[in-house]
Amino acid sequence: MSALKVGDSFPQDVSFTWIAPSPENSEFSACGIPQKYNASEIAKDKKIVIVAVPGAFTPTCSANHVPGFIAKAEELKAKGIDQVVFIAHNDAYVMSGWGKANKINDEFIIFASDDETKFSSALGWTLGPRAARYAIVVDHGKVTYAEKEEAPSGVSVSGADAVIAKL
Repeated sequence: MSALKVGDSFPQDVSFTWIAPSPENSEFSACGIPQKYNASEIAKDKKIVIVAVPGAFTPTCSANHVPGFIAKAEELKAKGIDQVVFIAHNDAYVMSGWGKANKINDEFIIFASDDETKFSSALGWTLGPRAARYAIVVDHGKVTYAEKEEAPSGVSVSGADAVIAKL
């Protein structure tokens, strides 16, 4: 696989690991059980945004990137987005904790592990062992937007405003 571009079919073998929010694991100290998030299957029938970040709890990601998508959630839904999936190289437990720290308790915005950075590496969109910062919109199996940031701390093409402008 190489970098995705507009018009490409979303690959058939993309999955991440995540912990679904539930009442049983709503407390920060409750872990939950990691499960497979089959992005390829979900993307066939939905319109999703995959947002890759270098790491959970990192400065730009926590102060700028995630809050932008949280603030624009209703606007994203109005534009037909079914789900926003934040991915990073961190494991599912850390990603779940990051979701809890951001007070995310539904499945519109989810936090998932790009296990061993497999997906980002397959695209060639990495910064060493971490994912580069990028956003991909998949509409019922077709890529309609795919952009990687030039600057590691930039959100000019992967932030909520940039994504919304392309929907």
